[in-house]
Amino acid sequence: MKLLLLGLVRWSITVLLVVAATFVARWLWNRYETTPWTRDAHVYADVVRVAPDISGLVTEVAVHDNDPVHKGQLLFVVDRPRYTDALGQADAAIASARATLEQARRVARRDRALGDLVATEAREEDDAKVQTSLAALNQALAARSTARLNLDRTAVTASVNGYVTNLSLRPGDYLGAGMEALAMIDIDSIRIEAYLEETKLRHVEADDQARIRLMGDEEDLSGHVESIAGGIADDQRSNSPNLLPAVNATFTWVRLAQRIPVRIHVDRMPPGTRLILGRTATVSILPSNPRKDAAARGAPP
Repeated sequence: MKLLLLGLVRWSITVLLVVAATFVARWLWNRYETTPWTRDAHVYADVVRVAPDISGLVTEVAVHDNDPVHKGQLLFVVDRPRYTDALGQADAAIASARATLEQARRVARRDRALGDLVATEAREEDDAKVQTSLAALNQALAARSTARLNLDRTAVTASVNGYVTNLSLRPGDYLGAGMEALAMIDIDSIRIEAYLEETKLRHVEADDQARIRLMGDEEDLSGHVESIAGGIADDQRSNSPNLLPAVNATFTWVRLAQRIPVRIHVDRMPPGTRLILGRTATVSILPSNPRKDAAARGAPP
């Protein structure tokens, strides 16, 4: 009898262990293969590369590296005295062109008043001089507008709200037009980019709630799915010289799931949280649809 009871106990324990192992294995499978979560997520933001529109020496730097700045705030100034002189020259050219035009008009009026005493060819030359002087005046006005624009653009300002980064600019440095001087992180575009395996995308939709944990922090952030990337690069295909697709001739039987960027908007975060571009995060998507939620857990809907 004792041997029978002992056998039943051993059999029951074995069955319980097998059932528990089955449930644990299924939970782990759902957790790592279908549940929409990933440790491969990063803080991301748009980076604005700041460059002057004109060339010249840097005469003033108004910010320091990692300073917070607001849209429209002065960053640095490029060679303002030179472009101030250029504007003065443009004003002088306008005054000269106006004087020339007035003189040409006076001569034309005088010759027309003399009537037949002045040859027709002379009157035609007078009209041509008036038109030429008028064109010169318009050209001088356009040059003055350009000089005014260049002077305004000697002051380079922030185009977004954010942080200055990678600043090594100093007064006396020479910058060419279009030469990148510093970078700015657009604080209004900060988001979380979660790279989810393609096997989990069927459980993710726009507006789903997301739970975010930054590495090194102890409190979660909350957000929602903004969008899912429309495509990623195909590493099996490249362009050939004749524009035909060049496809890799080899194929590995063991294939890893592709990771697709999913953009997460941060709705709430604890005070003191630092959303620094490049930080690592763990993201869990919380499906808003109960049927989809049940499918993500591996349970019947």
